[in-house]
Amino acid sequence: MGHETTIRILTTCALVGLLGAVGLRLTWDEVTSALTRCRFTLIVLANFLAVPALTVAAARYLEVKHDSAIAMILLAAAPFAPVVPIFTRMARADLALAAGLTAVFPLLSVPLSPLSAQGALRMLGGVDHLRFNMLASLAVLAATITLPLAAGVFAQHRAPVLAKKLLRPMEIISEAAGALSLAFVAITEFGSIRDLGWRAWLAMGMASELSMLLGWAVGGPARDARRVVAFGTANRNIALALLVAVQSFPGTPIVSAVVGNGLLLIGLGLVHVAWWRFVSATPPAK
Repeated sequence: MGHETTIRILTTCALVGLLGAVGLRLTWDEVTSALTRCRFTLIVLANFLAVPALTVAAARYLEVKHDSAIAMILLAAAPFAPVVPIFTRMARADLALAAGLTAVFPLLSVPLSPLSAQGALRMLGGVDHLRFNMLASLAVLAATITLPLAAGVFAQHRAPVLAKKLLRPMEIISEAAGALSLAFVAITEFGSIRDLGWRAWLAMGMASELSMLLGWAVGGPARDARRVVAFGTANRNIALALLVAVQSFPGTPIVSAVVGNGLLLIGLGLVHVAWWRFVSATPPAK
């Protein structure tokens, strides 16, 4: 079994379990109510238009190598990573909104991400077109993100007692699989990640932090909702970006650059989780 297959299996198991567990905590009414209250149109525009433009600007400003810049753009065009509900739960923000947006965005990403990426790549220059299998991507994203969330919510609705019993064991197993997957990726892809160089790391970090500020700004008046949109706007869907990279740029450094930049986004996301959970939640000293 190759490294890529192992990573795919571990990551899929972890995501399905974690997202299913998120769904077990929620009801349909909570999710639909959260979605109707949010600034959905602004959130979509910010993620598919503004974030890719910010990423191109950061890559150009720091003169990032072309392959690394393309990887950054592929990530920028793939919003709302599946880790957003997990980060939201850890940061004690609006879990219903996080689940709803994370379930809906993969369906929007299938038609919109290629258009968003194509426009940003034209701004960057040097890339003529993308190859993107919409049906295959929709199947992958729905099976690993939307369906687990919906299944968890459905189980909570139909069998709340069973859902309560399943919740903690599912979280423990999937969190362990996620930690193992992350460690395995970091070890096996360390060389490729290291070769990105400081300019690529700094540019991706700048784009991520600016995107988080943008998400906070369009997230609405409620602090918990703002945190959710900030997480979703800053943390991009590595699986979708990898799909596009493999289909359009097979055998190039772009694929490993997507992984490296994606790991950076996860690390930054965890830093924000720690800040919002432990530091900003601490009452000021008298």
